[in-house]
Amino acid sequence: MVLLLRYRSLTINLTPLLIPKSHSFHTLQSFRNPKNLISIPRISSSSSSSSSSSSSNNPTTTNRSISDAAKFAKSVLFVPPGVEIEELTDDVVLPGSNIVIGPFAGHSQIKEVEFVKSSARARDCPKDDRPEIAILGRSNVGKSSLINFLVRKKEVALTSKKPGKTQLINHFLVNKSWYIVDLPGYGFAKVSDAAKTDWSAFTKGYFLNRDTLVCVLLLIDASVPPQKIDLDCANWLGRNNVPMTFVFTKCDKMKATKGKRPDENIKAFQQIIRENFKVHPPWILTSSVSGLGRDELLLHMSQLRNYWDQ
Repeated sequence: MVLLLRYRSLTINLTPLLIPKSHSFHTLQSFRNPKNLISIPRISSSSSSSSSSSSSNNPTTTNRSISDAAKFAKSVLFVPPGVEIEELTDDVVLPGSNIVIGPFAGHSQIKEVEFVKSSARARDCPKDDRPEIAILGRSNVGKSSLINFLVRKKEVALTSKKPGKTQLINHFLVNKSWYIVDLPGYGFAKVSDAAKTDWSAFTKGYFLNRDTLVCVLLLIDASVPPQKIDLDCANWLGRNNVPMTFVFTKCDKMKATKGKRPDENIKAFQQIIRENFKVHPPWILTSSVSGLGRDELLLHMSQLRNYWDQ
């Protein structure tokens, strides 16, 4: 069984893989609310219907096809709470992603955004009950560009050609109801090895103790091959049950100038994740240049927030 997710000129071929018996990464909980963390795999009706139609009179075969479909959904798709088996069809999967849209998806338009404050420590962050979605990634991955791209306003977040510009936890209030949080980038080149890992110590309290944190958008540069530092970050977040979504950036650069093409880099990264996570986290393709993935990412963020806020 193969699911093709098509978006413009890019096609990602997702083939379900067996989960290895031993894995270094940890199972990720993709949804967070104040009471619990859950990630619910479901069965694709479009996948199971074709199998069951040919074996409707054979309960054993039907059960086996349902089991196979469940494994497929669990290993490939991100299925949110509230989506029933019979509702899971191809048209509810966001283009350019593995994300199924469910009943918690709602209003996603950004009407206004304002900078609130920069915090040097997690305990200095805004103290209210508004949900927040944090953006994290390597220093040259395009975090500030993604924020400006999402809110459609230039220079809401500072952009710089010098990696490592963001040194504080920056809160931006969106529609007076939720926060986008710009976190310090990790792994910038012109510092010592010890300083490169300071981001984890600096933001550790934020990740582990911030009750209003809904999800982390972990940005992955699609123009380069998988980076160990990104995989280490994903491992740390997964090990600590911090919900995350992989956001592939720079997906407009489909022609490789050096090395492999972005679609090859994305497939290689996803292969590593599938081999090490029991449940594949949500992922989506974006480009701040072409506009790829903006509306889809905002819709995904809306269902994360609305589930958290129920």
